[in-house]
Amino acid sequence: MGWLNKLFKSEDTSGSVAKTRLQMVLTHDRSSISPGLIDEIKDDIIEVIAKRLDIDPDNVVVNLNTTRHESRLVAEIPIQTNGQRRR
Repeated sequence: MGWLNKLFKSEDTSGSVAKTRLQMVLTHDRSSISPGLIDEIKDDIIEVIAKRLDIDPDNVVVNLNTTRHESRLVAEIPIQTNGQRRR
């Protein structure tokens, strides 16, 4: 059964983690946007969205995804189960 566990193993290997980190560094280098600027943008997004919705700010993820033709800033913002904030 050991091979079955390996087949369905969800943990990232150190090689895949390193590959992901390298891709992020290359993406930032190609777009001329520093990781520090991405962090500032993330903080701004959290501030604006949190005014209207209950979100989980500790689990917000902002990435810059680049293909040959375009760059996209992608934000994953977990919304709390109670939804909208009352004014």
